[in-house]
Amino acid sequence: MTRMVALLRAVNVGGRKLPMAEFRQQVAALGWRNVATHIQSGNVVFDAGCSPAEAEEALEELIRRHHGYEAPAIVRTRAEWASYPPGNPFPEAARDTPNFLLMLVAKRPAKADAAEVLQARATAGEHVKKVGDTLWIHFPNGSGTSKLTPALMDKAIGSPATSRNYRTVCTLLDMLDG
Repeated sequence: MTRMVALLRAVNVGGRKLPMAEFRQQVAALGWRNVATHIQSGNVVFDAGCSPAEAEEALEELIRRHHGYEAPAIVRTRAEWASYPPGNPFPEAARDTPNFLLMLVAKRPAKADAAEVLQARATAGEHVKKVGDTLWIHFPNGSGTSKLTPALMDKAIGSPATSRNYRTVCTLLDMLDG
């Protein structure tokens, strides 16, 4: 069994309900162990005897079958996830305003110029950097009014992506280790 984390995109927003207690039971019914969720935005850690790609497919099918909508799942192993916090290119933002620092992960590797494309559209002191298979964005004024929209991010990256703030990135690592 491999310890993994799944990030679900766009759940519990806009009427797309995914009750976490029910979802944990459904994930456990896949035969996966040590299933735990974090907040209502679609973060789940588990042990499974399959690849991350197979876990993505299983979770997407589970949501489609039981909840009636499409939600991309992006899965990383514990080993992959452990490299993210120390790879953060904005240590001051992580320390001072962790909720304003977002890490994006995508279903497929980002296009080589994804960070540059997004940086060219950034405003209000926003900074974008690519580190490994992630993009990090510091939003000094918050992301709510940013021109860096999810649709623009997906287009620049070349596949569906989802983000988590630095605090959640670290919490998920703690959960993977716990």
